[in-house]
Amino acid sequence: MPVTTAIILAGGLGTRLREAVPDLPKPMAPVNGRPFLEYQMDYWIDQGINHFILSVGYMKNTIIDHFGVCYKNASIEYAEEYELLGTGGGLLLAEKRLTETFLVLNGDTFIEVDLGKLYEFHLECKSDWTFSLFRTSQFGRYMSIDVSPNGEILSLKSDLKKSSGLANGGVYIINPKVLSSLGYKTGDKVSLEDDILINYFSKGGRLFGKEFKGKFIDIGIPSDYHRAEKIITQWKIENRILSNQIQK
Repeated sequence: MPVTTAIILAGGLGTRLREAVPDLPKPMAPVNGRPFLEYQMDYWIDQGINHFILSVGYMKNTIIDHFGVCYKNASIEYAEEYELLGTGGGLLLAEKRLTETFLVLNGDTFIEVDLGKLYEFHLECKSDWTFSLFRTSQFGRYMSIDVSPNGEILSLKSDLKKSSGLANGGVYIINPKVLSSLGYKTGDKVSLEDDILINYFSKGGRLFGKEFKGKFIDIGIPSDYHRAEKIITQWKIENRILSNQIQK
């Protein structure tokens, strides 16, 4: 059964971005006149996602009031934090209502991932938790990943200086009950990368990663946020050209 539900982690404070976007939650930062989160949802709706759970906290009503209970042909529900729980806490709050394999996305990054290929890889590897990976030279900014030739994750690190250059792209496919096996409770304040992922890896969980070579956008700091408009504009032009070529 294909993946049709996505959790988007959209509850963070966005402290580093405030000088550029002082009065909005980070996923609602405008890019070419539209919230960044709309580009995210458009992309995944086009790949078959028809239900979103938005994990919201900081300035959550801005997101809830904008999207309501549906966006285009996708339904939306909200996992609301009443105190900041961190990325892991937000995920725990959202996933408790799911019984099928699901997608998880960071609300402030975008990576071109073919969902069908990621899911096929997930099934082939009999993976519990599958990562999207991208290649970068920005040492220390992203969790770096070392993988075996078949994609099994061999290490999770906080810097890239001694790694292959592959980094966590912030898009995951996760099987149900994986998180419940770790003993966390709803309402726990935990980090996804620093706590949950490290914990699951240390317990011998089946983690795999697949590299994707398309565009990666991170709006978490002002310099990258200002670059996002140019990147998204170019990406839309390229996709429009490709679509026209296919139609011909």
